[in-house]
Amino acid sequence: MEKERVARILQTLSEMYPDARPGLHFHNAYELLIATILSAQCTDVRVNKVTPALFQAFPDPAAMAECSPEVLEEYIKTCGMYHTKALNIIKTSRIIAEEYGGIVPADREKLQALPGVGRKTANVVLSNAFGIPALAVDTHVFRVTNRIGLADAENVFDTEQQLLAIIPEEYWSIAHHWLIWHGRRVCSARKPACESCRLKAECDYYRNL
Repeated sequence: MEKERVARILQTLSEMYPDARPGLHFHNAYELLIATILSAQCTDVRVNKVTPALFQAFPDPAAMAECSPEVLEEYIKTCGMYHTKALNIIKTSRIIAEEYGGIVPADREKLQALPGVGRKTANVVLSNAFGIPALAVDTHVFRVTNRIGLADAENVFDTEQQLLAIIPEEYWSIAHHWLIWHGRRVCSARKPACESCRLKAECDYYRNL
């Protein structure tokens, strides 16, 4: 894809969403990590309703590691898949407390080795907690970029690799938020608002309607 087209798309997104930011509420890397684990198959809005009480009761990895799955499930049961999430959160917290001195590692391989942490979650933490350039591909980013034509892939990993190749590194982290906001506000899964979309002139999906 030509650099000029990529630049136009990024510029338009930046104008559309100048206030784009993470949807999850957090105060540190640990809170972001746990919130992102909870966000799997769950909305950020729902997670944000759960985490204040959760982090008040268990404010750090050491405290969370001592929690029983049954107790933790009561805090997070509205987030879906709560049994699996509770087990993963406790195991991950124990590893961070025991192996990393209670500090979330700013390293992709170490993050992805934690229970319940995949590549997307690792990218979210690296980017938003540590300021390390990364572009997390969730369902919104996957849908929007493949519709527009920034990517042409059948899975999130290939989509990520294609985006990293064409988007300048300094835009990786913010582009993630622009694309998520566009997916939520305009380019929805079932009924995208194509006619009112400022990107329609650049969009493969719109041209093929």
